[in-house]
Amino acid sequence: REAEAFKEQGNAYYAKKDYNEAYNYYTKAIDTCPNNASYYGNRAATLMMLGRFREALEDAQQSVRLDDSFVRGHLREGKCHLSLGNAMAASRCFQRVLELDHKNTQAQQELKNATTVLEYEKIAEVDFEKRDFRKVVFCMDRALEFAPACHRFKILKAECLALLGRYPEAQSVASDILRMDSTNADALYVRGLCLYYEDCIEKAVQFFVQALRMAPDHEKACLACRNAKALKAKKEDGNKAFKKGNYKLAYELYTEALGIDPNNIKTNAKLYCNRGTVNSKLRKLEEAIDDCTNAVKLDDTYVKAYLRRAFCYMDTEQYEDAVRDYEKVYQTEKTKEHKQLLKNAQVELKKSKRKDYYKILGVNKNASEDEIKKAYRKRALMHHPDRHSGASAEVQKEEEKKFKEVGEAFTILSDPKKKARYDSGQDLEEDGLNMGEFDPNNIFKAFFSGPGGFSFEASGPGNFFFQFG
Repeated sequence: REAEAFKEQGNAYYAKKDYNEAYNYYTKAIDTCPNNASYYGNRAATLMMLGRFREALEDAQQSVRLDDSFVRGHLREGKCHLSLGNAMAASRCFQRVLELDHKNTQAQQELKNATTVLEYEKIAEVDFEKRDFRKVVFCMDRALEFAPACHRFKILKAECLALLGRYPEAQSVASDILRMDSTNADALYVRGLCLYYEDCIEKAVQFFVQALRMAPDHEKACLACRNAKALKAKKEDGNKAFKKGNYKLAYELYTEALGIDPNNIKTNAKLYCNRGTVNSKLRKLEEAIDDCTNAVKLDDTYVKAYLRRAFCYMDTEQYEDAVRDYEKVYQTEKTKEHKQLLKNAQVELKKSKRKDYYKILGVNKNASEDEIKKAYRKRALMHHPDRHSGASAEVQKEEEKKFKEVGEAFTILSDPKKKARYDSGQDLEEDGLNMGEFDPNNIFKAFFSGPGGFSFEASGPGNFFFQFG
């Protein structure tokens, strides 16, 4: 009678959803009368409402040990198994209920739920092997709707989230499990995996070591720990070689490091960028650009890789690509330095789209005044139309064009102010110099009209004939 009184009080608190008090009174009932199946069944139901499924499972199992015909006991045991992710055991419990009561609709529905979970498990297993991690996450989310307390499903989901680069979500799941079970080796492994993929390799190793203490045969933690240590060592050796100026060795070490783990995206992005820097030092600029491109493919937020690639683009006069990279950098980090780099690239791009007067005269950008004059003399005589009067109309037209360009080049580069404006990338036409109205013959006449053995005779408007002395 005393035990029944405790049970009734427990029922009253359960009805009011005060599950903690209900648990206390059901426990008193069990202590008073430990061989009553319904008391264990009621306490199991209360523990399920509190989310304490492992304890609930023990009570449900005890209830059916005391009374194998206790339908609600078998149902609760099945629900606990399913919530904990053991769908096979859950199916056996629900089948037992249907043996006792073949019309039990709850057991029929729960059996379908258990079958659904088993199907999602099988699909996830296949998709994990295929590395279709998004599909695995989807399957685990569906399975967790029926098995909310299953650590195994949560760990698999967290591992796939980490492999997809969704580190905060993966860490959150692993941390939740570790709060409940600080010795869970799988959760420790996933926590380390997130740090490893975020290039926090030293901290990652600590978690892998801890996981291996809890489960010495944990294959994934063992492999990840080995990879992490190898990556750290190779990268550090490469950095040391680079600092010593041994670029060939640094290149080899970074290349070896890149072969360790293709899944470690952030670390590999840094390794590609480092190798790109080595290639730029070795003046292998196209290879450097390729390495930086691989780096930003892996991590499109990696500013250093964009900067290194833009530098190489500038060096190889690929100014449009350089401007695009510097724009990306400036959008990400609006610093004065990045703004200036972008401005410089834009100036060089603008200059590259104009005529290259240095190239037309065949001199470098540091040519002296005398060198510019000598170059003009040579090119003007080479391309003067009268020298090609016997050529085809097409050749004459081309030589006239070149003769005019040589005159333009000399006009700009022989004038210090115009040269300075041209070198700085300013638009000379905006400054009032209209090259469309430019007459190269006037420049030619002015240049050769002094002592030098050349004489000019007018042969028509705007045309001059000259004789070599």
